[in-house]
Amino acid sequence: MKTRRIISGLVLVITFMTTSVALAQKEKTVNVGGAPMYPSKNIIENAVNSKDHTTLVAAVKAAGLVETLQGKGPFTVFAPTNAAFDKLPKGTVETLLKPENLKTLQTVLTYHVVSGKLNASELMNLIQKGNGKAVLKTVSGGTLTAWMKGKDVYLTDENGNSAKVTIADVNQSNGVIHVIDAVVTPKA
Repeated sequence: MKTRRIISGLVLVITFMTTSVALAQKEKTVNVGGAPMYPSKNIIENAVNSKDHTTLVAAVKAAGLVETLQGKGPFTVFAPTNAAFDKLPKGTVETLLKPENLKTLQTVLTYHVVSGKLNASELMNLIQKGNGKAVLKTVSGGTLTAWMKGKDVYLTDENGNSAKVTIADVNQSNGVIHVIDAVVTPKA
């Protein structure tokens, strides 16, 4: 009896692993933070698996934005890594996560989101059409300016700070994620 349970458990694990590998081969995945990002999953379902985005996921949860980013969308999310959050002045993340700063946290996070799905080639076309710059309206109501340096896409926030897109076109069922190396912030 015990042997059957162990064998059943092993069969279940092997079936799960085989299904995951088959799904990864079927879907064009991109690895982010050591985990495959599946185009059939939504932004939150994928982001929670990236070890490079634990701070962002914690902030999204604290801001009450999980349900929104699991919604239909489509959204273009410029997703800062943990290292990007680490570049902020000491104590900034902790301060933003306090309940009394909920509105500010929501504004900062939605400043990283643009309505619609803008893949890298569409973004580069907008930059080209805008003579080297594309102004993007964020969900928070602010603007980000996209531009290129060589083949790299950058964003400049309303305070003049820039972030580089380090991984582009991480497709989601409800949009696309572009990983960035800095946190962008709206005008205070």
